[in-house]
Amino acid sequence: MKIFVAGCGGWGMALSMLLSGNGHEVTEWSFFEQECSALKETRCNEKLLPGVRLPEEIQLTTDLSLAAQAELVVMAVPSFAIHSTAENLAKIIPEGTVIVNVGKGLDKNNGYCRFSETITRATGGKNPVVALTGPTHAEEVARRMITCILAASENETAANKVQDAFMNEYFRVYTTPDIIGAELGGCFKNIIALAAGISDGMGMGDNTKAALMTRGLTEIARLGIALGAKRETFMGLSGLGDLIVTCTSMHSRNRRAGIKIGQGMDVQQAMKEVGAVVEGYYATEAGYMLAKQVGIEMPITQGMYAALYQGADMRSAVSQLMGRDKKSELDMASSDLWK
Repeated sequence: MKIFVAGCGGWGMALSMLLSGNGHEVTEWSFFEQECSALKETRCNEKLLPGVRLPEEIQLTTDLSLAAQAELVVMAVPSFAIHSTAENLAKIIPEGTVIVNVGKGLDKNNGYCRFSETITRATGGKNPVVALTGPTHAEEVARRMITCILAASENETAANKVQDAFMNEYFRVYTTPDIIGAELGGCFKNIIALAAGISDGMGMGDNTKAALMTRGLTEIARLGIALGAKRETFMGLSGLGDLIVTCTSMHSRNRRAGIKIGQGMDVQQAMKEVGAVVEGYYATEAGYMLAKQVGIEMPITQGMYAALYQGADMRSAVSQLMGRDKKSELDMASSDLWK
């Protein structure tokens, strides 16, 4: 199969290597001439994937029109480039060509909609969209470490096509029709990962992180269900699975930035030192705004918004969280639980 991968970041490179190893004819595109030329010369990016080399079989290009020849197009571009890249691809690729989005986040410029919605609007709905999401670090996939991931789409044929293209002995792909839950889980777990990093930076313990992860997942699921997702999705790879890997690993940009913030560094400086997009920062604003729109309680997200965007003291935010009114763990009135 001919596959076009838009984006030469760490995740785009790792997936290009996987797809090439699966026997597909892969073309990888960069918007930047300098980046493309450097990759052609060295076949590696020591900053993003140290010690990993792109196979010679992968064609590198800055010519987006080559996507017209592909049977599958993978979008691995930064969040801010999702809409513009999709619009440009819509002018090139034939109707019916499946688009796979591997980014995690929401489109702030289009009412905080999910990326699959942004792509569908940009392409006029003529191309099925699949979200490929789950607990994945590019650094590990590039080294062929065992990984499980989710291909989510309302189009079953498209999801199955992506499953067939990507799946191999170390990369197992599951399918689901719940693209709403899969995308929201992949986006909002970044808020909790950033919070977990802040907790680590402040010197709090494992108990604290466990509480953040479990209660964080509860509020993510609460918002997701209100927006049309299925509860079970948040217990799976794109929910619990992605939350675990992002909150506990030093591969996680969100956790690393959070540690620096928890140690007292300015938010913007912490993100700058991480050297890549810290999606949890932007997801916090999106989650806060969406929760207000639909009237859903998200106390951790609200506390993070106060700290990151309103200058609230971190320890004061923690105190407010811990001092909230007594609750049942389940989202039911206490009187109903004991019947």
